[in-house]
Amino acid sequence: MKVQLALDRMTIDEAKSITEEVYDYIDIIEVGTSLIKDYGKKSISSMRDEFKDKLILADIKTCDEGEYEFKAAYEAGADIATVMGTSPFETIEICYKVSKEYKKHMMIDLMETDDRKIQQLKTCEDAILFLHLPKDSENKSLLDMFQSKKQLFKDVKRIAVGGGISEKVMPGITLINPEIVVVGSFITKSKNLSAAAREVRKVLENRR
Repeated sequence: MKVQLALDRMTIDEAKSITEEVYDYIDIIEVGTSLIKDYGKKSISSMRDEFKDKLILADIKTCDEGEYEFKAAYEAGADIATVMGTSPFETIEICYKVSKEYKKHMMIDLMETDDRKIQQLKTCEDAILFLHLPKDSENKSLLDMFQSKKQLFKDVKRIAVGGGISEKVMPGITLINPEIVVVGSFITKSKNLSAAAREVRKVLENRR
């Protein structure tokens, strides 16, 4: 399981500083939607230039203009770009095609995506399906959300989970055995960044 560090609602310099402190415990650096909205493609390229040995995910949350947005993200240095599962399927197919052309990865954010659409999205076999508990819904349970869709996900090759991840819910999350665990404020808002990131890594490695 890989740890993806979600960096949101901060400056580029703050994102770099946090990443440096937890560098040894993470695998993927997520340039969050708010960073991209505030600083544009510079936020992606700056993190790419600073951290050449890590995977960079651009959380662009594409809904339309798939070819333009995915090419822009990859050319700025992203290894992974995101598209919303609620987008038109034609848009998602275009994003998937671009990811293949660039030999990069596509993550589909399943926020508010219904089961019928998820079934359709599974035809993008190499895409990462991201089961995402929204920031505004963190009183709900990510594990319960997964359990309700367990049959739907049984033949999905690549799964990511995120939203409200903390040490309390980590043991339950490992039961899902996703490829990627997305962690944000549990690390970024911690008084001891490296200790929080180390705890996440420890739980995941004990599951292996």
